[in-house]
Amino acid sequence: MQAPGGRAGAPRVSIILPVYNAEPWLDECLKSVLQQDFEGSMELSVFNDASKDKSMTIIEKWKVKLEDSGIFVVIGGHDSPSPRGVGYSKNQAIAQSSGSYLCFLDSDDVMMPQRVRLQLEAAAQHPTSIIGCQVRRDPPNSTERYTRWINQLAPDQLLTQVFTSNGPTVVMPTWFCSRAWFSHVGSFDEGGQGVPEDLLFFYDHLRKGGGVVRVDQCLLLYRYLPSAATHSVLESTIWTHRVHFLEERALPRWAAFTIWNAGRQGRRLYRSLTARAQRKVVAFCDVDENKIRKGFYCHEDSQERPKPRIPILHFRAARPPFVICVKLDLTGGAFEDNLRSLHLQEGQDFLHFS
Repeated sequence: MQAPGGRAGAPRVSIILPVYNAEPWLDECLKSVLQQDFEGSMELSVFNDASKDKSMTIIEKWKVKLEDSGIFVVIGGHDSPSPRGVGYSKNQAIAQSSGSYLCFLDSDDVMMPQRVRLQLEAAAQHPTSIIGCQVRRDPPNSTERYTRWINQLAPDQLLTQVFTSNGPTVVMPTWFCSRAWFSHVGSFDEGGQGVPEDLLFFYDHLRKGGGVVRVDQCLLLYRYLPSAATHSVLESTIWTHRVHFLEERALPRWAAFTIWNAGRQGRRLYRSLTARAQRKVVAFCDVDENKIRKGFYCHEDSQERPKPRIPILHFRAARPPFVICVKLDLTGGAFEDNLRSLHLQEGQDFLHFS
């Protein structure tokens, strides 16, 4: 069997690298590929999505260095007037690669030397899982709450916190999985700018029964760039996908539930639900005495008559299960203390949505 470029045999791992105008970061990114301590066969699959800078010049320079060290490099791309998007680029990079395992890498990030080796070990033990890792954010003080969430989720929370606004519980630039499992799930959405292709793939992965595993070592320098493609996705788009996934995966298990937060986010969730799911909401709960004193929330825009009036209770008077619309780490620990005092089981008695 001949792999691309006339090699004998397919590599064990393909590093999947979509590139679009990545000139400022590519040297450091590609150096981190060269410095991997993995001793098996490895290739780098680059797809250039119509870059207009010197990205291709840098890639061609590193192709020589990488191949001299035994890492085969496959380069594809197009030079259309405009890029086709991250989902398309990743799909193309995967299609032109041949490794048994896929290691995803963003062109502005940097891998630690042990990344491929440690994630491959985990993937071999969990063949139907997406493998992630802990990260170090750059700049260090950017997205501190989000970075803490990425790194500190407990193993069971990798599956129970999939409905939150933070997105996939292992972030896309850390993903590692088998090619066979990726093919089973499908491919990335190619809708382009404004489409959360990683979140959509993650949901499909979970629908197929896939697992989520994190290597608890920092294996990636994960840059925060205001210009990153992820910032082109509207919050309302993410919200709609999250609500649909919540209704599909979690709410059918519950005959009734309480929304924890009688404020703006809780009411927004209620209004976003289908009429069938709205009828399962037996109460809102809160700690705000003013909201509780009001006694109920009336859904004025409802087509039902009489209009639904949902009770607002103190959280201690409310019945689980709860869909929690309170952002973590923002109440000085008061919310977390209140939740712990109820001795509930995450995933069974409550789910985080915010």
